[in-house]
Amino acid sequence: MAGLTGTARAHGGSPGSSATPPALDGAFLRSPLGGLMGAQAVLGLLVWALIADTTYHLHAAYGWVMFVSIFLWVLTVLLFVTYLLQLQLKFYVVPWPLVLMIFNAAATVLYLTAFVTCAAAVQPTSWRQWDYNRRAAAAFFACLVMITYGVSTFFSFCAWKGLGNNAATSQVTDHA
Repeated sequence: MAGLTGTARAHGGSPGSSATPPALDGAFLRSPLGGLMGAQAVLGLLVWALIADTTYHLHAAYGWVMFVSIFLWVLTVLLFVTYLLQLQLKFYVVPWPLVLMIFNAAATVLYLTAFVTCAAAVQPTSWRQWDYNRRAAAAFFACLVMITYGVSTFFSFCAWKGLGNNAATSQVTDHA
């Protein structure tokens, strides 16, 4: 009981119990992983907004790009909020470094397919010039998002293996 905070002790809970309210974690925002997750959310939003503003429904390839970008954007925002509010500390049984590494690796592969699909489907002789510009920009931002997920995979791997020490690593592993 010596390691419990006053609030957790007063409510009879453990540090991971739901008795303590979530708190914003500024250190996570300043960490490489936090910055990359913020960049992924912004760049991913750009990808699906640019594609959504074209006649994507006429080309089946852009349906895949839309699915990947929206699906991963939602998951990234959920994980970002989870880490920002330190909610992962409430679920200390979950191996968060491993979960984050697998998510980032899968997102890298999915965005690789979305980037290649988007870039290959851009038609420079399109009769609608504004569609061409938006699709080309979406392919560029999909490449950037793919790179950020790849870098996040590296940092997540380091956190999973315990290499280095950043804010995300210390948050995930220090639950006791």
